[in-house]
Amino acid sequence: MVRIIVALVAILLIKSISFAQPFPYKNYPKGYFTWPVDARKGIVANFGELRPNHYHMGLDCRTDQMENRRVFAAADGYIAKVKIEPSGFGRCIYINHPNGLTTLYAHLNNFNPALEKYVTEQQYRLESWKVFLDIPASLFPVSKGQLIAYSGNTGGSQGPHTHFEIRDTKTDKVLNPLLFGFPLADNIAPEILRLAVYDRSVSTFEQTPKFYPLKKVNGVYTTIPNLLLTNSGKLSFGISANDRYTGSTNKNGIYQACLYEDEQFISGFQMDSISYDETRYLNAHVDYKLRSSGGPFVQHLGRLPGYPMGIYKDGGDEGVINIEDGNIHQLKIEVKDAQGNSSLLHFGVQTRLLGETLSPAVLPAVSQQPEFRPGFINVFENSNISFYLPENALYDSIRFTYKEIIPFNGNPVYQLHNGNVPVHGMFPVKVKNVGAAHPGKMVMHRFWKDKDDYAKAVQVRVGKENNWYQASFRAFGNFQLLQDTIPPTIAAIGIREGMNAAKLNRIAFVIKDNTKELQNFTAYLDGKWLRFTNDKGSAFIYTFDEHCPAGVHELKISVEDCVGNKAERTYHFTR
Repeated sequence: MVRIIVALVAILLIKSISFAQPFPYKNYPKGYFTWPVDARKGIVANFGELRPNHYHMGLDCRTDQMENRRVFAAADGYIAKVKIEPSGFGRCIYINHPNGLTTLYAHLNNFNPALEKYVTEQQYRLESWKVFLDIPASLFPVSKGQLIAYSGNTGGSQGPHTHFEIRDTKTDKVLNPLLFGFPLADNIAPEILRLAVYDRSVSTFEQTPKFYPLKKVNGVYTTIPNLLLTNSGKLSFGISANDRYTGSTNKNGIYQACLYEDEQFISGFQMDSISYDETRYLNAHVDYKLRSSGGPFVQHLGRLPGYPMGIYKDGGDEGVINIEDGNIHQLKIEVKDAQGNSSLLHFGVQTRLLGETLSPAVLPAVSQQPEFRPGFINVFENSNISFYLPENALYDSIRFTYKEIIPFNGNPVYQLHNGNVPVHGMFPVKVKNVGAAHPGKMVMHRFWKDKDDYAKAVQVRVGKENNWYQASFRAFGNFQLLQDTIPPTIAAIGIREGMNAAKLNRIAFVIKDNTKELQNFTAYLDGKWLRFTNDKGSAFIYTFDEHCPAGVHELKISVEDCVGNKAERTYHFTR
């Protein structure tokens, strides 16, 4: 009898643990990595924070609002890669470590002298400022705490800081650095701001969620009212929440959120082990339509049909609760930070529709429009435009809308649905040419609200017609086929023809193009390639060095846009 009781207790304990810990414990090495920046230990952004079209994939380490603070190797290893790009990471170092992990340091200024010299040599060898270099393991071994670079504000950075990541070297999955025991005191539980309730008899893109205010009583959140009465028999939930660490007023992202029904785990997410191939799935994790319309970030507690498992785990039905029985269902949401501090939200839900036939709602205004569904290839075509979405392009169903606009002085504009619904990957769009005279100079323009982009349009055959043009995009919106015969413009800063440039520290060129899409920029000094930087894409800058010795020089600048329109300038100067 005693054995039976013990066994039952053990089973209940196992169930309790499984409900309380739906995600496995992360046994990452504590103390293996040292803090990577010579500045006050603190962060302005954490892993998994919500950003436009992506998760934030590391820690943004404070540099006391200054540039050129020393950046150190977080552990023994070797410099494996260096990346330099105008946006994104800017100037960046990857270090491989013997424990199978890689650390990344981004938005840097100069590297240490030996590495800086090597990278410069490779840029001149490749005749490209923008590089992504694989470096032999034997060239730059590093010790824990060794100087590797100086902090900066390069690339996509909006202010001085160092972006720091920890990756699994083999899979390139990015791990949550706050799980590695860095010395950031945190005894503050996350704050839950609002609860969003979705009617899952329709697509999440064809509704606005019902929001409920929250109150906190004795440390536990509840909804106002505590029992939520709905007109749907199937619900899913989302939350707005943030977190901060001790001594900081900065609001960061949360680590984990889980939904329970009667203490049984239903679904949830955890911000850890995300690859850059997956980071665009943020657009399915949040209510994209709500956010793009000016609303708050709301994080779904269950994954949408077009989101692979990724950060989510569910106990079935992808986080959708069935309440068609008319009973009161007691729900709990637990939100955690990476240090284990947690907040709880309790509430009940009940349908008003007991006894009625529950059927999927159809929006009357769009009931005749074609339905596009995730997991399928979706096609639209008419006599002027055609496109298809690959099967992994949509996150939830939409009833596709189309509109054609004939402007007073231009080519037709075709509205493909709207930009408030996200698309995961690239999809091809074909538009019929209605009379442009330069078939090799065609671009396609996509625009929505204040955002637009251009792509070179390639001539293709549709049926027996060869006057169609194709380009690829990854967002809905307005599309227009244009011809572009206008070359880029070159504006010189600091240099003019025939000048004595002995007192100049640098020269720069600002390049502008009507399509905003430059194909390349090249500079040759006395017939040899000269390195101009292009951080943030704002200007091409050359800082005088040994590649421009004293004497008379000829500098040739050439720029080209995406359809081959070219502009050139030649300057003679004395140094």
